[in-house]
Amino acid sequence: MRVGRVACGRLTGFARTMSGQNSSTAVAPSAITQYRRGLAAALSAFAFWGVFPLYLALLAAVPALQILAHRVVWCCLFVVTWIAVRGELGAIRAALANPVTLWRLVASGALISINWLTYVWAVKNGHVIDASLGYFINPLVSVVLGVVVLSERLNRAQWTAVSLAVAGVAYLTFVTGRLPWIALVLALSFGLYGLIRKVVAVESLPGLATETLLLTPLAAGYLAWLGTQGTGAFGRLGAATDLLLLGSGIATAVPLALFAYGARRIPLSTVGLTQYIGPTMQLLCGVFFFGEPFPRARAIGFALIWCALAIYAVNGLRRSGGVARA
Repeated sequence: MRVGRVACGRLTGFARTMSGQNSSTAVAPSAITQYRRGLAAALSAFAFWGVFPLYLALLAAVPALQILAHRVVWCCLFVVTWIAVRGELGAIRAALANPVTLWRLVASGALISINWLTYVWAVKNGHVIDASLGYFINPLVSVVLGVVVLSERLNRAQWTAVSLAVAGVAYLTFVTGRLPWIALVLALSFGLYGLIRKVVAVESLPGLATETLLLTPLAAGYLAWLGTQGTGAFGRLGAATDLLLLGSGIATAVPLALFAYGARRIPLSTVGLTQYIGPTMQLLCGVFFFGEPFPRARAIGFALIWCALAIYAVNGLRRSGGVARA
């Protein structure tokens, strides 16, 4: 299932699929080494995403929109420089020269901006647990998008997983008295982002570079305006804050590069299981570091969603095993 596989990682749509690996690679003497390196890279990426709320906590004095603008600008500069050093600027030029690719990347850039802004706002306003829920349900949202947009068919296990997830969201809405909009915005924006990136023939880092390059004029213009108003955080809140804002670009690009490296060297089923490290660590950060309440009633809603994810993961493992045997 195509979009379902996009959901097998926070950014699985960024990496090439495993289909490029042939049987000779599987029996090569370095296969175990490659697997270990790939697994270490993927685990590092998910672990970093899991503790990212702690990084944002260090920027508590900076408004969410300013953090987003700095993240876009510095990520663009970092990634474009990285690509230039590797001699791959042609990939960015090709993406900008193709009207269809360009407009799709405009759309994906807008979606990832919504995702980043919502996430930063959630962390800064005491909703880390809600944010983690968004990335727990994201794989199942992508499954639904596959049905609605690509007319994909689900088997019984997948329908059961989706139904349990819907029940979990409905239960959380009932017990809290409000729709978990943060989780839904994060899951939908990232699910749609993955869907668009799946059909755009651009690699991980060139795609990110192009997206941020398209967004940088707006972000840089906003930061410049803040500077003229004397309300910008950069250069006003101390060197530590300036370094953290500069580092937000690296903090965006490096985990993505680690994930892309790892996803090409480990089975997709392994990626599908390790992806839950990120939201699990975010949940733990929300409870133990930020002190957000996690009462029994809320835990029941999460438990329904975790059951759905367990069914989804087991079904994915069985399907990938069947494909491998075929």
